[in-house]
Amino acid sequence: MAQPIGYDDTPILPGTNWHVHDGNRPQPPLVTPGEFSTQQAPGAPPADAVILFDGTDLSGWERRDGGEAGWKVEDGYMEVVPGTGYIRSKQQFGDCHLHVEFRCPDEIKGESQGRGNSGVFLMGQYEIQVLDGHDNPTYADGTTGAIYGQYPPLANACRKPGEWNVYDIIWEAPRFEGDDLARPAYVTVILNGIVLHHHRELRGVTSHKVVTEYEPHGSVGPLDLQDHGDLVRFRNIWYRPLVGYDET
Repeated sequence: MAQPIGYDDTPILPGTNWHVHDGNRPQPPLVTPGEFSTQQAPGAPPADAVILFDGTDLSGWERRDGGEAGWKVEDGYMEVVPGTGYIRSKQQFGDCHLHVEFRCPDEIKGESQGRGNSGVFLMGQYEIQVLDGHDNPTYADGTTGAIYGQYPPLANACRKPGEWNVYDIIWEAPRFEGDDLARPAYVTVILNGIVLHHHRELRGVTSHKVVTEYEPHGSVGPLDLQDHGDLVRFRNIWYRPLVGYDET
């Protein structure tokens, strides 16, 4: 006879219907993990990931104005074509674990914000900076991994120009009640395995040279990638919605 799992004679956890170590509490769903990326090739995403870019085409992307995305795709990556504009995912989402890999140009041109500049815009409005930050001083809240114009990263974890960098971003979208902010956005940013921000509260939308506030918007939005005029490459872009399993 199988031994019972857990206990039913322990205290009830506050705010729940479950005993401590309750054997009847639902089990987390099984998810087959992905694989680590290398400099030569991207790793496989987790089994339940929603793929935004798999290296083959831009069918899941468009310009911010809804036109056709004009970036280049080859050898498993997309590359900015300067002057064609930002692109955004057709898929919209809110709270998530987002994975993005980027590579700044091998050839070093420019300095500060003029070198390997792009950006990852959560919900199209909240930028995590992409920049060639290797041996490239710039203003701290605009360097690689910064929450642009708000918070510098805790560390400079950039690889050398021409090497692939890996972002894993845990995003909790803001909540609004009508035009009022009910809860701010929070973000955790990991670059190349190094924590740059841990559950950081955003001050509002991100922008250049100004202090911003929140602007009411829906519960989901696209991922935008920035055309800043530099030949930045992206690959292996996917997300997992942050949804809990049903314990009711």
